[in-house]
Amino acid sequence: MKIETILAVGFGGFIGAISRFYLSGSINNNFQLYSISLGTLFVNILGSFLIGVLFGYIQSYQIPIYIKTFLITGILGALTTFSTFAYETFTLLESGEIEKAFLNIILNILGTLLMVYFGMKIFS
Repeated sequence: MKIETILAVGFGGFIGAISRFYLSGSINNNFQLYSISLGTLFVNILGSFLIGVLFGYIQSYQIPIYIKTFLITGILGALTTFSTFAYETFTLLESGEIEKAFLNIILNILGTLLMVYFGMKIFS
C-alpha cells in the first residue's frame, strides 16, 4: 500500500470519528424516541446515503484512489461501518444475488448482536 492511501484513510478516519461523536451526541442530547439512539440511527442513515452518492459518482468519474479512500474508507468508515454493510448488501440485491444478500444481512445483524452479548459476558 502507498503511504498516500494510508494517510488518506487516517485523516479521513479522524474527520469521520469526530463527526460521528459530534453529530450523534448532539442529536441524542436534543431528541429522544423510545430510548433508542437517534444519533446512531442518524449517522448510519446519513453514512449509507453518502456512500451511495459517492459510489454513484465514482462509477461515473475517474477519481484518484487516495481521494476515494479518504472519503469512503476514512470519513464514512469512521462515521459508520453500517454504510459499507448497506452498500455491499445493496450490490448483492442489485446483481440478483438475493440469497447472498439476505445471508449477509442475517450474519451481520445476528453475528454482531451475538458478539456484543458474548463480549459483555466476558466481564459478567
